[in-house]
Amino acid sequence: MLKKVLEGVLNATEAAELYSAFDQVGDIIVVRIPDSLLSKKKVIGQTLLEAVHPARSVFYQSSDVSGDFRTRKLEVIAGEDKTETEYREHGCRFKVDVEKAFFSPRLSTERKRIADLVQDGEILINMFGGVGMFSIVAAKTKNCTVYNIDLNPHAAKLCEQSVKMNKKLKGKVISINGDAAQVVKEQLCDKGDRTLMLLPERSDEFLGSAILATKSGGIIHYYSHQHADKRQNSAELSKQHFLEVSPVKAEIIGGRMVRAVGPRYYQTVVDAKITK
Repeated sequence: MLKKVLEGVLNATEAAELYSAFDQVGDIIVVRIPDSLLSKKKVIGQTLLEAVHPARSVFYQSSDVSGDFRTRKLEVIAGEDKTETEYREHGCRFKVDVEKAFFSPRLSTERKRIADLVQDGEILINMFGGVGMFSIVAAKTKNCTVYNIDLNPHAAKLCEQSVKMNKKLKGKVISINGDAAQVVKEQLCDKGDRTLMLLPERSDEFLGSAILATKSGGIIHYYSHQHADKRQNSAELSKQHFLEVSPVKAEIIGGRMVRAVGPRYYQTVVDAKITK
């Protein structure tokens, strides 16, 4: 879509160097631009601002997501210099800050999948819950209790605000600002019917804490990154990896390739029922 929007602005050689898509979050657009085209970032931004509705701000993502808070550096290249907006998904409203807290609109399908799996009466522990997207989507239609944990105080605050914005949740979302491993150890041992591990680059590091949080017979949703020659192989590789690293008995009950994150590099999820 990005290349189509910029037809007539860039020549064929320049267009071939573009990344294929951009993210739209409410009235904010976030775009990645290759180094070779940075001299044209302002015209790219202005063209997007005029072509995409509703849009009031266009930001160039100048760094990868990194650090314990999973944030990125953004530079305004068109419109208003504001990073906070409202985002709507699956009948829910969210307060989002695209610079101060991790957020990806590209996980919408996975959020719905998890919400459909959650059962009434469950306790769900979302270890790296960010602004509460997975948690609130689940609590929208299921009478569950969700502990949304995040180390980033901005994310925890945004989650609290979003919970207040969604007045008709069937379930309950409790936002906790803190280190997931410590919070689990001090408050949530053996409480979770279902535990989400939405930090794919560090899942092995926190798997012990996820097991500690989950009841025997409970389910862990283990996200990871996998190199694979083919998309369909990535899910099978992640299942094999989970069984190799899990210190407790586990039954794989599901799993899928969530999204591509690079050439032959995929984010995957394994749904595993554990026995302790």
